[in-house]
Amino acid sequence: MEFIQKNIPLFFMLIIGGTFIFSVLVNGILLKFAQTLGIRQNIHRQIRWNPSVRPSLGGISFYLTFLLTFIFLFMINNVLKLDFSSIRLIGILIVCSLAFMMGLADDAYNTQPLLKLITQLVCGLVLIFTGTSIDIFENEFINYGLTILWVVGFMNSINMLDNMDAITTIVSIAILTFVIVLNISLKTALSPLPILSIGILGALTGFLVFNWHPAKMFMGDTGSQFLGVFLAILGIKYCWNVASFMDNNWYCINPVFIGFVAIIGVFILPITDTVTVTINRIRRGSSPFVGGKDHTTHHLFFKGITEKRIAILYALIGAFGAFVVLEIILNYQAIWIWLSIIFSALTFVSLYLNTIIQKRK
Repeated sequence: MEFIQKNIPLFFMLIIGGTFIFSVLVNGILLKFAQTLGIRQNIHRQIRWNPSVRPSLGGISFYLTFLLTFIFLFMINNVLKLDFSSIRLIGILIVCSLAFMMGLADDAYNTQPLLKLITQLVCGLVLIFTGTSIDIFENEFINYGLTILWVVGFMNSINMLDNMDAITTIVSIAILTFVIVLNISLKTALSPLPILSIGILGALTGFLVFNWHPAKMFMGDTGSQFLGVFLAILGIKYCWNVASFMDNNWYCINPVFIGFVAIIGVFILPITDTVTVTINRIRRGSSPFVGGKDHTTHHLFFKGITEKRIAILYALIGAFGAFVVLEIILNYQAIWIWLSIIFSALTFVSLYLNTIIQKRK
């Protein structure tokens, strides 16, 4: 235990390296031998931005890496002294498995939206009953309602964000990096969620080899649903409930305010894209739940920015938003709070206005 505590960066690098190699190998094998998995019928292909037919396999490597990391945690339990009987840890395993299986069924059989919604609601309820929920209001019913809204909304948000090569992968990497750096700084890195985050980070970087433009494969609903629920859990623990592990400074008196500032700062891109698409589709009189080429990423491309540069831009936005929230948590200065609010507002307004301002011919 003492050796690991003194060599946490090396320990984490070994996990990242191992899961990266595992992810590359698994995705390479799947790409070679399962060319048709996750390829929808023609009626569904037109929704995707990329006109090329590509298998949706990435989510399989995410979940396998998650299980591998979970088993690894169990193997070194005598060193880390983790509580594998913890109802919270069991709940996380259950909801991640549910999300993966539902996404896999959707990729394979194009399941009904109602089934997807029911599964997402079940994920939210399981998290609440196993002790993972938002805890910023005095009224528990409000906390539970917000938890379900967050889990369901974010699982759909990540699914909607998966609309262009590498975008969801890049944004997820930024969020996972935020969680890992935060836990290292707080000296709480040797706990289940940070270590699981390290494993999934390795899986995503391995998948990025195949998902970078021009993509050889997509993550599909299998990947977006799994990532959606796992990142939603991280959002509850390290953003919504951030006041619970911060010092009692003046701005920590209101956990609601700090929770909203943290969640918007770290998750600004999925939130912005989902809200923007929903508003625009309602304005046009169309359903927000029907796919289309009207996302924030698409409109940036319409203005002349290439797919690769859009991915890099989103990586920078996600990294900066996460960095500012890290400073809020670790350095406790009001200027970081205002910077986070201003940055989030500018990001939302800029990306939203870009979707309604027509390019000159």
